[in-house]
Amino acid sequence: MHFQKVVGVCLLAFASFAWADTPHYLWGPDRMGKMVKRAATSSKTTSKTTIKSSTTKVATSSSKKTTTTTAKSSSTTAKVSSSSTVASSSSSTSLVADSACTNGPLTRSCWSSGFSIATDFDQKHPTTGKTVSYNLEITNTTCNPDGNGDQQCLLVNNQLPGPVIRASWGDTLSITVTNNMQDNGTSMHWHGIRQLNSCGSDGVNGITECPIAPGQSKTYTFLCTQFGTSWYHSHFSSQYGMGVVGTIIIDGPASSNYDIDLGTFPVSDWYYADAYKVNEITLDNLQQQNPPPPSDTILVNGTNDNGSGGSYAKVTVTAGKKHRLRLINTSVDNFIRVKLDSHPFTVMTADFIPVKPLPGQDWVLLAIGQRYDVVFTANQTAGTYWFRAEVATDCYSASNGKGRALFTYSGQTVSAPTDSNETPPDTTCAELTTTPYWTQAVDQSTFTSQLETLNVDLDFPGVATNDQNVVLWALNTSTMKIAWDQPTLQMVYDKNTTYPAAYDVIEIPNEGVWTYWIIQQASTNPPPPHPIHLHGHDFFVLGSGSGTYSSSATLNFANPPRRDTSTLPSAGWLALAFQANNPGAWLMHCHIAWHISEGLGVQFLEAKNSINFPDMTQFGSQCSAWKSYAKTMPYKQDDSGL
Repeated sequence: MHFQKVVGVCLLAFASFAWADTPHYLWGPDRMGKMVKRAATSSKTTSKTTIKSSTTKVATSSSKKTTTTTAKSSSTTAKVSSSSTVASSSSSTSLVADSACTNGPLTRSCWSSGFSIATDFDQKHPTTGKTVSYNLEITNTTCNPDGNGDQQCLLVNNQLPGPVIRASWGDTLSITVTNNMQDNGTSMHWHGIRQLNSCGSDGVNGITECPIAPGQSKTYTFLCTQFGTSWYHSHFSSQYGMGVVGTIIIDGPASSNYDIDLGTFPVSDWYYADAYKVNEITLDNLQQQNPPPPSDTILVNGTNDNGSGGSYAKVTVTAGKKHRLRLINTSVDNFIRVKLDSHPFTVMTADFIPVKPLPGQDWVLLAIGQRYDVVFTANQTAGTYWFRAEVATDCYSASNGKGRALFTYSGQTVSAPTDSNETPPDTTCAELTTTPYWTQAVDQSTFTSQLETLNVDLDFPGVATNDQNVVLWALNTSTMKIAWDQPTLQMVYDKNTTYPAAYDVIEIPNEGVWTYWIIQQASTNPPPPHPIHLHGHDFFVLGSGSGTYSSSATLNFANPPRRDTSTLPSAGWLALAFQANNPGAWLMHCHIAWHISEGLGVQFLEAKNSINFPDMTQFGSQCSAWKSYAKTMPYKQDDSGL
């Protein structure tokens, strides 16, 4: 992702590396649960825009909406038919409907048609027969989100963040993404969406598709088997750091009651330099194990006021009412803590997973990619209160600015109060411990025999053109690098099993098996923790700790936290488990954009013989268009591609 060359930065061209050969792994109980080496081959216009209004309008919701909200600059169509129940996994769990009830302010645990908060959406989900459609266009433009001045941006429908994608549990989303950038490919990932039977819509160039070439479009179609809050972003290098992001709401039941849904409220680091430049500087710094540059500011719902003419996001609340706020960290590098002065939060959702409500949360820490849906009551003296967003320095995050927004009681004049500049707490970057609303034990009968360790370490995959070894991040002992024009799904469809070593493929042949992973960070690594995100699944967080994992560590199999993004502690370990119940090719990676750019990821090839492939004619046309464009594209791939 490029606009111009960096001045004064040592450019290290990944394309000239001789990538180290690593094995292709096979996973499964038929191999005694151990990874087995298999032969593998090495992989040989700019116009000023106005940022979306930062004022959030609030309307009281007394019952579940039966229509879908249309996002700004997008189109929504709906076709409705009778609902039905569909099994969501290979589990033999009896699909008995929950007690019927109607969703409302005092009954948010209810939904409709026999579905409720008691329904584990991995076991069953509704199908409404309704399709909700959106059109997203990505363009080169300029933006000025905090008043610092115009800078180059890549925006979705000319706004930051992009339009809110909203549907209901059981709807089908059909989202057409058009790439109208001049010099960038793209792909759009729907973060946390399970993509059951729709791996081809996961939006990961080099794994589930070729990039969308300039002037081309792709329609992503998937069933909303989950409910809750998430976001979408480009997976083309570090492109999303320049604005290719937006948020997602899938309406459904909730584990805590509320009167008013305030919608999504993303927080993000922001850089005045182009993201690809910061990415290259970060790589250069890594060679000396120095930290990346700090962000210049923190945006709250796409805006901030740095004192030079920006504006704070403004939210209106209603006295005496309970409000739902959907918090999302859409950063590229920084963990962020948030707080609403004098209004403690009750956390009710972690990522997409409903949790037992956690009241009394003053500051809430979000790793990159994480979401928390919270509820607060507007029970203070009517006026305006600061919403604070600060980088978590105990997570080795850094920024030159702070995020702020204004929450004002209805009927009051919006007036920024005196800022106390309260210092956020230091919790040694500890992730909030949550308990899923659904009690689900993790099968531990094969834990000992199938447990495998994925080491996070610095790697020396090759030599740059200046004859110096280049240091990159590695997961599973190798640095990941995909080829944009050779997606994994295409290789599987062609029955080509000679996956390039740098694709870092771990194969799970059999559907239904439980897999267990210790992600271990070396004590000699640079200190930052890593937010680990898995595509195609939620995982169960069995435990985490400092130092090196040992068999004496206490793990939670009874009802562990469940989510799709969790923190690998600094110089520590993270124990995860997930059931192979979703055939496809699924990326797992650090969600620090610079780290996955530098190769910190693996992919799981799950039950390849059962994959529901996308329309391969359309798939091939997209790849043909990309290959044609790539012959003359001005900027070649110079990182992992992800």
